[in-house]
Amino acid sequence: MKNKYLWPLQQGLLLFSFAAAVSCTKPMSVTSASVPVVPGVSKPLADFRMAQLSKVAYDLHFTIPAQKEAPVLASEVLSFHLKETGQPLQLDFKERTENLRQVKVNQKVVPISHTQEHLILPAQHLKKGENRVEIEFVAGNLSLNRQQDFLYTLLVPDRARTVFPCFDQPSLKATFQLTLTLPQEWKAIANAPLQDSAMSAGQKTYRYQNSDILPTYLFSFAAGKFDHVAQANGPRPMHFLHRETDKEKLQQSLPAIFQIHQDALRFMEEYTAIPYPFQKFDYVAIPDFQYGGMEHVGAIQYKASTLFLDEGATQDQKISRSSLISHETAHMWFGDLVTMEWFNDVWMKEVFANFMADKITQVAVANANYDLKFLVDHLPAAYGVDRTAGANPIRQPLDNLQDAGSMYGNIIYHKAPVMMRQLERLMGEEAFRKGLQQYLKTYANGNATWPDLIQILDHLTPADLQAWNQVWVNEPGRPQFDYTLQTNAGKISRLTIRQQGEDGSARFWPQHFEIALVYPDHLKEITVNMNQPEVTLAAAAGEAVPSFILFNSTGQGYGVFPVDTQTQQGLYTLQNPVARASAYISLYENMQNGREITPPQLLNFYRLGLSREQEELNLKLMTGQLSDIFWRFLPASQRAALAPLLEQEVWSALEKASSGNVKKLLFKTYQGIALSPAAQDRLYQIWDKEQAPTGVRLTEDDYTSLAQSLAVRDYQNSPQLLARQLARISNPDRKKRLQFLLPALSSDVKERDAFFASLKKEENREVESWVLSALGYLHHPLRTATSEKYLKESLDLLEEIQLTGDIFFPASWLSATLGSYQSAEAANTVCTFLETHPNYNPKLKAKILQAADGVFRAEKLVPQVK
Repeated sequence: MKNKYLWPLQQGLLLFSFAAAVSCTKPMSVTSASVPVVPGVSKPLADFRMAQLSKVAYDLHFTIPAQKEAPVLASEVLSFHLKETGQPLQLDFKERTENLRQVKVNQKVVPISHTQEHLILPAQHLKKGENRVEIEFVAGNLSLNRQQDFLYTLLVPDRARTVFPCFDQPSLKATFQLTLTLPQEWKAIANAPLQDSAMSAGQKTYRYQNSDILPTYLFSFAAGKFDHVAQANGPRPMHFLHRETDKEKLQQSLPAIFQIHQDALRFMEEYTAIPYPFQKFDYVAIPDFQYGGMEHVGAIQYKASTLFLDEGATQDQKISRSSLISHETAHMWFGDLVTMEWFNDVWMKEVFANFMADKITQVAVANANYDLKFLVDHLPAAYGVDRTAGANPIRQPLDNLQDAGSMYGNIIYHKAPVMMRQLERLMGEEAFRKGLQQYLKTYANGNATWPDLIQILDHLTPADLQAWNQVWVNEPGRPQFDYTLQTNAGKISRLTIRQQGEDGSARFWPQHFEIALVYPDHLKEITVNMNQPEVTLAAAAGEAVPSFILFNSTGQGYGVFPVDTQTQQGLYTLQNPVARASAYISLYENMQNGREITPPQLLNFYRLGLSREQEELNLKLMTGQLSDIFWRFLPASQRAALAPLLEQEVWSALEKASSGNVKKLLFKTYQGIALSPAAQDRLYQIWDKEQAPTGVRLTEDDYTSLAQSLAVRDYQNSPQLLARQLARISNPDRKKRLQFLLPALSSDVKERDAFFASLKKEENREVESWVLSALGYLHHPLRTATSEKYLKESLDLLEEIQLTGDIFFPASWLSATLGSYQSAEAANTVCTFLETHPNYNPKLKAKILQAADGVFRAEKLVPQVK
């Protein structure tokens, strides 16, 4: 069933990729008369406005009431320079027409003409040169993210138009002068420095200075009941708003948060040779924020739980926090200073942010293994998409910004950094850095495309970057490697490595990686320049025949690398944690493809490693794969039979571990797989007495997670258990989260059914992270028998989810929905949906196929499941 969609879709993506490559030129001249008024922001409209408009500036005033349900009254003065007159001009405003109260164009009130998400400015009132448009309106609520006592804007990629009328495209950068009138006790943060404030009648009005030049998606403010802290004595003053109430987390986290930001800024200034390019550098922590962070100039937004860690935080959590902060800081140069011209190049800002974050964390975090962190973070996530029938290229075509949210995903966040590291290796670090510096200086405060950057880099290397770019950037998929080893008298006479597309195509991916010839007492590493479909390694000739060959031993290559039985036998003897991690990933990918190793065999291999693998990142990788195999690739009967023994093995490894971080990882694994009554009783006792296992530190969040794990297993008196946990929680935001989840955790099927039905209403999906957690419990592997009926309705909702949710929500909705199924019925539901929607949005279809890949593979790899 999986193969039914594989080849046609990949052929289609290749055709799309070719079309994208052909169209990578500067926009053609477009006249206004040829630009139809259509929903969204079409490419022709964007091209026309980019050619006609300049010197764009917004003066905005929002009056925000204390009551969430009350409207946000707003006014706007928009000024711009118009090159030519004679045609009406479209302003983007995706809201109800009745939200528009009055429109003036150059001092004259004009009739309100609002159609297809656009406010039409009449041609007869526009003039060549400077124009001024004044608008009184009610701000749209979709992207204001209003809670009871705070709100925040999140306008990427095309959501500014859902709040106020604007030219909502990245190529029309502008300045923003913002005024906010708020409840008196609220605080606020915005892109620009505060100019002044005033009190009147229980309200506070903040007036901000003119902002730096920004695209509309980076305009931002947050306001509400926040606490304020500042660091005024560092290299750069910083202000920070948050709602955290845990004093221990604040004490442990605040110095680190400020320091990591300072370190990241210092690194970026040195690497780019460009001082921090904006007026200020502040940030805000938001409970249950949709993303890890968002790079708004002067007002970065973060998910609070990623920043605030306690004394028991693992090394991985600390590294992840550093990576996140470094990622958002790097965006100040890559994305904010130089912005993509159109969202088909959104991946550029993300790849450089991740690429730089990896470099910053390497030097900023003690004991951070850069190569290991890079490998574990990027390859599994990229493979999770690139192995599927819905794989997309890094650079994708985009006709309308209303589809820009579907461009985001693990390919741009995780395959692209691997590609960029290969490019750096191809060019050399200094030449690559010189090219990036030239790129940033050339396009500072403006816009650029990927071909613009390639043109700069192409002059700094003899390599053929255009051919390299085609397969890495413009096409989806990954290579699959194989090899032939010829020996004579105990020596290698010839070692040949081959690659082709995993889809069977004759493509090859030029890249460098290492192989290790592994011997009982040592290993020999050889660099492979895989610049052809087939390469013979001259350096291997004459070497002794090894015990086994480990491919991609430094973790820098990309593709499905071969493994064999000998690899498993010798893996745990390898001293380099990067080599072990690479082997774990290769074993898992070959298992997914049904090559060399079966799910039960790999699970048994990982069971042996529970006590032997002590590197925290590797153990996280291995136990994540172990849990995935346990729940998705074993039939239920085999899972139940194995559970008591596996639980005991994990617990025994926990007791033997010397590191507190390793102990906690193993405890989380135990909690995740607990299936037997004995294991659930043990977890209950830990939760009930709030007494963690020796050497494990559990926080309030950990105990909440434990209570939820017991509830989803229908542990005795679950409603009472959850009520007790709710009473234990002191933070009001975390309390609201658990209250939202209660019906999804209920043992009553009817209550769960009613909760799922409630998600069909947009207002019940406002806090997306809560919804995704709830879906995870609704579709938990132990509940698939009663939740499978939700699958079709969930797919039916997808188009609405895309229109109303933020950029990651459609893919996350699908992953949380489909991620636990292994039945033929679930696979058939997906296939039937696609068959009955032949003209479905191709980008959303790809997201479905990505999320359903595990269902299709489970159907193939677990044939006994009925």
